[in-house]
Amino acid sequence: MKIVICGSSAFKEEMLKFRDRLATLGHEAIVHPDYESFVKGEKAEIWSQVTGGEHYLAKRSQGYIKWYYNAIFNSDAILVLNFDKRGIKNYVGGNTLMEIGFAYVNDKKIFLLNPIPEDSPYVDEIKAMVEIVLAGDLEKIK
Repeated sequence: MKIVICGSSAFKEEMLKFRDRLATLGHEAIVHPDYESFVKGEKAEIWSQVTGGEHYLAKRSQGYIKWYYNAIFNSDAILVLNFDKRGIKNYVGGNTLMEIGFAYVNDKKIFLLNPIPEDSPYVDEIKAMVEIVLAGDLEKIK
């Protein structure tokens, strides 16, 4: 299965680990190439925008939102990495919510790694679109 990995940019290291874990399970896992660059310490100027309060500039100049739309459109599924962030358990941010929406309207499978974040302002939208919560078990991806 061709699976796009989605989640907060703060989870960039985890994205690469889960890409590799999915590959060992026989899936083609896709991570935006910039995340690998960021983990290697490359593209520091863009990463500085991401972390320095100008994330919108990086999203616009690098075409991240459109890249994710196209990657999801051309995939079978998405895996949302929703770890704890900023005191929010199982965090799903605005961009990840859009990516879930992209998958949903294009009839792609949506896998949420951890339970739906009950403290999220988007809890109703997530519940409306996500049916498969993996509870950390990648073996459930079929």
